[in-house]
Amino acid sequence: MNPKAISLEEKKLRPVVDHLNDLLANYHVHYQKLRGCHWNVRGSHFFTLHAKFEELYNNAITTIDELAERILTLGKSPLSRYQDYLETAEIKEIDTIGMSDVDLVKAVVEDLEVLIALQRDLLEITDEANDEGSNDMVNAFMQFNEKQNWMLRAFLNKQ
Repeated sequence: MNPKAISLEEKKLRPVVDHLNDLLANYHVHYQKLRGCHWNVRGSHFFTLHAKFEELYNNAITTIDELAERILTLGKSPLSRYQDYLETAEIKEIDTIGMSDVDLVKAVVEDLEVLIALQRDLLEITDEANDEGSNDMVNAFMQFNEKQNWMLRAFLNKQ
């Protein structure tokens, strides 16, 4: 698609697309980490966390698709190789096998903090580009992550 078809300037969209791809890469690593947390959680909080991690990875995969489709809407291509995700993402892989339930939650909280920071930066960039569509989408993602961060921090008894 041509950005002009949706009344946006291509020159202003380059930073938007670059940052959307950065967010996409981070979500892919986060998604796989959540799958590992879901599969490998053990302990007295198994039932609660198993369901929570599933909720979070289902949300992440939907977010991944929306990010990729938004990048395409803006006339560019989304990253699509795991190598690119791993090289681009601030969020890093972890081995969830054998981790305690609390440490799994801590790892997810750390990811959420990275995602929220990336989303806040992206909101400024989309605002500068007058890209209200991307701005609204990213704002909704951020609000979800802020709420999840609060709930998981409450689980950890952290303020």
